[in-house]
Amino acid sequence: MPSLSVVIPTFRRPQILRLCLQCLEAQTIADELEVIVVSDGPDPETAKMFQNPDSYQLKAISYLEIPKSQQGVARNFGVKHVHAPFVLFIGDDILLNPDACERHLASHSAQIANLQISQSQIAVLGFTTWDPVVDINPVMRWLEQSGWQFGYPKIAKYAHAFLPASIQEQFTYSSHISVPTEVARRFHYREDMTLYGWEDIEWGLRMKQAGIRLFYEPDAKALHHHHMTMEQSLARMETLGESLAILGNKVPYFKKNISVIKRLSMRARSLLPTMSGKHRMALLRGIARGLHA
Repeated sequence: MPSLSVVIPTFRRPQILRLCLQCLEAQTIADELEVIVVSDGPDPETAKMFQNPDSYQLKAISYLEIPKSQQGVARNFGVKHVHAPFVLFIGDDILLNPDACERHLASHSAQIANLQISQSQIAVLGFTTWDPVVDINPVMRWLEQSGWQFGYPKIAKYAHAFLPASIQEQFTYSSHISVPTEVARRFHYREDMTLYGWEDIEWGLRMKQAGIRLFYEPDAKALHHHHMTMEQSLARMETLGESLAILGNKVPYFKKNISVIKRLSMRARSLLPTMSGKHRMALLRGIARGLHA
């Protein structure tokens, strides 16, 4: 019986996925892991990597495929095949430090013991930052510092502690978070969102409403092996805006973020020729597209 199941959604990035798996092979508790890779759509090149599972230094590794959907659907499918009591969700471009998995399990155990509460009431967030080998540029630094991608500077003061309930859903990053398997099965990711963005916040919101707390373990470290240009960042922001508008029509919590007043305020700040202004303008373009979809 594995101690931790690692669920990794992927699609047509076999070279990056290989790096991710190498980091899992190097884990201090590698022999306690179950690794489940779910391809979000048919992917022959990635499938070739698993023709001989014995080539990996992991006791349990499996490769699954689903029809092209989205990451949330892939995660839900992976959870159906989990055997461990805890699930760690990571992205295929997340490179874990050798002791990251051990740190996640230790955090769950410690908080259950310290608070004398059920394991089904805790989620653990690990720390992720850009991988320096991908050439970190100014837009990538801004994304991290501003919180538009991995806003860890905003929660540094909550290291080794629970985040306040008022903000915790903003940090339920599905690229590096662990939950009890019971929680993962009880709280599925929405499967009616076809665009990237917000599905993990919506997932985190429902967990918070059920009384599940988010513990921040900065010593469970990982690198995000992904380069982002300004053009790619602005395109991503447009997609975030469009998906926000669509989700706002489904979930009241998100509707306030696309109100007329909110958009007018954002419009005023988007006129500045700054990194923030350019990204707010891109977000507004996406919102407008989503509202008229």
